[in-house]
Amino acid sequence: MPSRILCVAEKPSIARSVANHLSGGQVHTRNVPGNHYVKNYDFDFAFGPPWGNCSVTMTSVLGHLTTTDFPSQYKKWQISTCRELFDAPVITQVAEDKEPIAKNITQQASSSRALFIWTDCDREGEHIGSEVRQAALKGKAGIEVKRAIFSNTERAHILRAAQNPVPLDDRQVNAVAARMELDLRLGVIFTRFTTLTLQALGGELAEQRVISYGKGSCQFPTLGFVVDRYFRVKNFVPEKFWSIKVTHRREGMDVNFSWRRHRLFDRMSVVVLFERCLAARLAKVTKLLKKPTSKRKPLPLTTVELQKLGSRFLRMDSQRVMKVAEDLYNKGWISYPRTETDQFDKGMDLKRLVEKQTQDNAWGQHAQGLLNGAFQQPRGGRNNDQAHPPIHPVNYVAPATLGEDERRVYEFVVRRFLACCSDDAKGESTSVEIEYGSELFAANGLLVLQKNYLLVYPYDRWESSQQLPQFTVGETFEPSEANMTDGETSSPGYLTEPELISLMDANGIGTDATMAEHIAKIKEREYVMTQGGDGAGGGGGSVQQFIPTTLGVALIEGYDSIGLETSLGKPFLRKEMEIKMKEICAGRKSRNDFVQETLEQYRDVFVRTQQQVELLRAACRKYVFGEGG
Repeated sequence: MPSRILCVAEKPSIARSVANHLSGGQVHTRNVPGNHYVKNYDFDFAFGPPWGNCSVTMTSVLGHLTTTDFPSQYKKWQISTCRELFDAPVITQVAEDKEPIAKNITQQASSSRALFIWTDCDREGEHIGSEVRQAALKGKAGIEVKRAIFSNTERAHILRAAQNPVPLDDRQVNAVAARMELDLRLGVIFTRFTTLTLQALGGELAEQRVISYGKGSCQFPTLGFVVDRYFRVKNFVPEKFWSIKVTHRREGMDVNFSWRRHRLFDRMSVVVLFERCLAARLAKVTKLLKKPTSKRKPLPLTTVELQKLGSRFLRMDSQRVMKVAEDLYNKGWISYPRTETDQFDKGMDLKRLVEKQTQDNAWGQHAQGLLNGAFQQPRGGRNNDQAHPPIHPVNYVAPATLGEDERRVYEFVVRRFLACCSDDAKGESTSVEIEYGSELFAANGLLVLQKNYLLVYPYDRWESSQQLPQFTVGETFEPSEANMTDGETSSPGYLTEPELISLMDANGIGTDATMAEHIAKIKEREYVMTQGGDGAGGGGGSVQQFIPTTLGVALIEGYDSIGLETSLGKPFLRKEMEIKMKEICAGRKSRNDFVQETLEQYRDVFVRTQQQVELLRAACRKYVFGEGG
């Protein structure tokens, strides 16, 4: 009788897809008692040594099986007990609604030789795999445990993954377990303390059920970026400036020369320099440069770039972009959409992926051109998470068969991939520099000669500018027009979602997988409002901007005013946490050391916050109630 292997995926759609590929479509489906989403798929598969020909049961979970919480005696909300939660015991147990799923895994494992985990190949997926392992060990102590390494659900890729199982990475498991414990402790401590402190002020804050510090320490720094930009806009004072503009008409063209100084903020200085220009009367050509130029094609697509550009060009918020991308991945159309990698492996057969796109009416001709000799190896960025390739299409689907949001995201992923496999855009730049009354001015022209990647990637712009007539070094001419101009500096805009994601990425706030969630939470909790953005596709309209509510401003200003070097509204503490989590994954730090070091940092923050809590109350009186200016 053949050995039995239990395979467990992270979600039902992946279980179904993997089962169909491994079974060749010859699969028997069973329901799982207590949960109508999860199914058991039975089939036979030849794994090769050491497992060989096996009977297989493929099932799934629905994300995390377990939850982490405090024992019941710590459930009561009191400021006096908040500090105890730094050291209180923590309980991890199967979530009540996941018990039928865990029971199914335990039962199936009891008659299996090995557990083969098919969760997503990232830190979170590794931890979910450990939860599955725990449930399986209850059914069969000592069961062999392996995991599959895969980044998309294309058939050949799945078959390779099935033949190459690897051990579960417990270092990643420990990193996530540590973060989950810290998220619980810090989230509960500062949520209870902030809520109870501010509710006591009465008014609308008394009606605020929970003033949440959020999941660990990501949402306050995210809010902090929004508040910081809000005050830069609010406190902006425009400055007057003056400049000199020179125009010369030649060969029927008006050539505009820009002042090398750009602008000055002292009017009399500009008047003096301008009068010197007029007194000189003649301008002299001092430099003429004509050279080839290019616009580089984009780097392969990462999660952060997908969220930023999706918000900018597809008019969806980052959370919606990621939800749609995950749906496309689950259906087998694109690769795993959570990746930091911006370089394709040299051994990857990219032309085979390009070939699948030749049948499309919109970009098929460009894809065919790549196969006919225009293909260029994609640029390589600096990032490789060693888990997943950049986001790319793995199969062709007619866009007309997709929903509107799916179509836009799929089209963007395909066009970005084809652009990566194309050549840079080529052009010719011309620059002319003149000296006029001891001041230097320059005019620049661009002629686009070959659009190349731009033909398939409309999200970038690079167009021919003013064409320059013939000039000769050393020649002199009297400009047709010279004017002194004035203007005012412009206020920065409120923070947009692409800008916010960039700030979060640069400061280590969240991961590529969680940034969209943190942004959604500060909106959901009404710490920020949004304005602008028409929700339409195609690139028209404005990008959404974030504006903090009075409560959002009060929270950040209150915690900042306490004078903490590591304010909860600043990114430094969370960035340090992310660095230490990577050290756990690399084996350089233990889970316990990381947890204790971080708790000591936040314990100090909590003590100082308690001592100076009146500053937090004062910020709420000022901004929420409008007292004192």
